[in-house]
Amino acid sequence: MKNKLSFSIFVYFFILVFLALGTWQIIRLNWKLDLINSIDQSLKSDPVEFNGSNPINYKKIKFEGILDNSKIIYLYSLNEKGEPGFDIVNPVSINNKSYLINRGWVPKDFKSKKHVSNESKFEGVLKLKSKFNYFKPDNDVNKNYWFTLKDEDLLTYTGKEFSPFIINNISKQEGIYPQSKQIGANISNNHLKYALTWFSLAVSIFLIYLYFRKKNY
Repeated sequence: MKNKLSFSIFVYFFILVFLALGTWQIIRLNWKLDLINSIDQSLKSDPVEFNGSNPINYKKIKFEGILDNSKIIYLYSLNEKGEPGFDIVNPVSINNKSYLINRGWVPKDFKSKKHVSNESKFEGVLKLKSKFNYFKPDNDVNKNYWFTLKDEDLLTYTGKEFSPFIINNISKQEGIYPQSKQIGANISNNHLKYALTWFSLAVSIFLIYLYFRKKNY
């Protein structure tokens, strides 16, 4: 009798754990949906004046800045069609604050061409730099062939430290290179799948428990 009670407690404990994990994923799901909706609304809104202070992720901005064309960075990237090329990234000074602006994408064979810009007024979207990916190749700073915007390499190449926020240019340039990249709320949202997994495990264990209980009690 004691062994049966201990077994029941053991089973119910794990069922409660799985139910708690499933409930937590539902909470995370609602939070993620609110976050994605907030980002979508921000991207649809009009740009606000930006002076270089208090950057906010996915905020649409407009600003005046000074591009450093002597330190253009060629960041390997694919366009929306999956074609290889480079994002043209410039250091830009906004009220003496150093940022990087991704001016857009060019085909791979355009690397040999000059991509100097004398623009000083921009519209863009602030976005936190991607986390460092250990599976990407190292940057070849000497050849100006980049795979990641690694802080140490940026300091070596430009002699500057930059904000962790990248400005993605969103000015419409149909048919003109560099082409602005589409910016969206590219945030993974697998919480519903995880929640269903945990709830399914809880139900499965409970059904198996009932089967063995009916068979052995």
